[in-house]
Amino acid sequence: MADIPTNVALVYDRVNKWGGAEQVLLALHEMFPQAPLYTAVSDLRAAPWAQVFPQVIPSFLNRFPWAKSAHEIYPWLTPLAFEAFDFSAFDAVISVTSADAKGIVTKPGTFHLCYCLTPTRYLYSHPVPLLGFLKTWDQIASRRPDAYLAISRTVQSRIKTYYGLDSTVIHPPANIEKFMFNDKWSMVNDKYFLSVGRLVYHKRPDLLIKLFNDLKLPLVIAGTGRMESRLRRMAAPHVRFAGLVSDRELQQLYRHALGYVSVHEEDFGLVYVEAQAAGLPILALNHGGVGEIVTHGQTGLLFDDLSDLGQALQAFDLARFDRPAIAATAARFSKERFHQEFAKVFQDLWTKYKNIYTF
Repeated sequence: MADIPTNVALVYDRVNKWGGAEQVLLALHEMFPQAPLYTAVSDLRAAPWAQVFPQVIPSFLNRFPWAKSAHEIYPWLTPLAFEAFDFSAFDAVISVTSADAKGIVTKPGTFHLCYCLTPTRYLYSHPVPLLGFLKTWDQIASRRPDAYLAISRTVQSRIKTYYGLDSTVIHPPANIEKFMFNDKWSMVNDKYFLSVGRLVYHKRPDLLIKLFNDLKLPLVIAGTGRMESRLRRMAAPHVRFAGLVSDRELQQLYRHALGYVSVHEEDFGLVYVEAQAAGLPILALNHGGVGEIVTHGQTGLLFDDLSDLGQALQAFDLARFDRPAIAATAARFSKERFHQEFAKVFQDLWTKYKNIYTF
């Protein structure tokens, strides 16, 4: 990584869960193994993946009651928590954020690159009532990074719409090696459709369950979240909850499913890439980043409305799809590709920044 600063810090909204953003952080850790990880709140028992970092440095908010698991009860303090950090000892800071981490304050001479997962979701794409007062701060904070990267063209468009700023798209890395299709697999499947993800409102698991309740088709849902109890009560017997699964269990779920189903808008959708690595076709509403991953009619089926998706599920035939060909498309989103693209763009942006500031 010639001409890229090594004295780097990483910043992330909160370290208390596992998901696609956390895969990005681990990929960045491989590029910058000495970089500490700054965050508003940290719970390493809930996020053991973060133990690989040389330091995980939470803000003062970490000492507040319930903040580690329910940071959202302190919405007015999270911006202050990020502003309180001192990054003057670093040449560059990389923030990975879908909320407040972009609002860190850096001095001239410290390059701030924001890898944006999406502009703050609860202020824009899924606004939460009573939090509008934070939008003013968020607009100010959006000007603090020196440059933006976006995880998808969907997010790139949002950055332009909500912040009026340009960005470069670098798709995030997926764990395709863990789930890659093997032509020695038995082609026998268990006649179920699959969904994977956190059971939270913006992912619309309630809408998915209602759809399968009405269709009377078997569905397996892998993942946990705050909506789980309510979702279990509303689900018909042919909807099964697998809970929090290991990579090995998830591999088996991908391997034996008929197809992967989604009814919500993803910012990008690493789970789609994982499913495709296993040779599984995606059936989804054509919203968000899925169109950057799935080719309609070849690696999945995309629809504009729920009724068309429901009809496709009822008539679905896995034999129409070439599973090895689907798996081959996932290589576009490998970790090696991410490292190469990120290093090149970072080097270009860093060079431009050095031409402005003399160290």
